[in-house]
Amino acid sequence: MGYFRNLFIALAIFCSALSFAQTDVTAEEPSLDGGTIISQFDYLYLKSGNYRADGKRYEVVRTLNLDKLRQNVIDTINAANKKASELQGVINSQESTITSLNEKLSETTKNLTSVTEEKDSMSLLGAQVSKATYNVILWTMILGLLLLLLLFIFKFRQSNVLTQEAKSNLADLESEYEDHRRRALEREQRISRQLQDEINKYRKSK
Repeated sequence: MGYFRNLFIALAIFCSALSFAQTDVTAEEPSLDGGTIISQFDYLYLKSGNYRADGKRYEVVRTLNLDKLRQNVIDTINAANKKASELQGVINSQESTITSLNEKLSETTKNLTSVTEEKDSMSLLGAQVSKATYNVILWTMILGLLLLLLLFIFKFRQSNVLTQEAKSNLADLESEYEDHRRRALEREQRISRQLQDEINKYRKSK
């Protein structure tokens, strides 16, 4: 009984991976070699035997099929965990990038302010230059800094959008996980009761 309970607990987790599966599950051919959890459950029901006793219908599932489904559950859980880790890695990377860009933006703004304050000075790095040359150099630096500032702002906004998308995807994943976990738990409880009834029936028939 402990084996079946552990298996169907794993099935509940497996259902959470449906957020990574194909959206059209009704058109899939039931199989344990691929497809979604729904198609594999369909296959399990299709290949299980059944009979009636005391006015009740029972399903007899092959241990080989249960073992196969259990391995599929483990594989899909590993894939789901890997995907979640990748999403978290993206979020961490984007947050680090945003922090770095904020620091560079602040530094660039300070440099721009400093250059603007000194634009009337005729001394450039300790050397005396003509006003025309000074102005050309000055505005070249200002335009370069402005372009760099715009680039940093663009990168910052782009990184922020990617971070928000990653957070939104993670939130959607968690929501779908909870929904599928609930439905899988209900299915597991129903199948577990059927298995327990079958075991009790088998023991009484001895």
